[in-house]
Amino acid sequence: MTIEEARAALGACRLEIDDVDRRLVALLNERTRVVERVGDIKQQVALPVYDPKREEQVFQNIAAANQGPLPDAAIKRVFERIIDEMRTLERTRMEGK
Repeated sequence: MTIEEARAALGACRLEIDDVDRRLVALLNERTRVVERVGDIKQQVALPVYDPKREEQVFQNIAAANQGPLPDAAIKRVFERIIDEMRTLERTRMEGK
């Protein structure tokens, strides 16, 4: 492979990554809208934001869905961050209402 071919291949890969990133953002925003509904329901009946049992179910669900190449531990770390941000959003919305 020449340097020019490598640059062209890298450019194509980066375009694919940009497309995947945009789809991830759309999916994260879709998840956020559902979390907003969850927060509204919890607020109506005074349930806590944090539900450790549900969080463990989420981790089990994503591990079962994971077919690699990312290891389950890495996927869990990504989702821990996603869940943390969703929990922050839920708390902020509940405080603002």
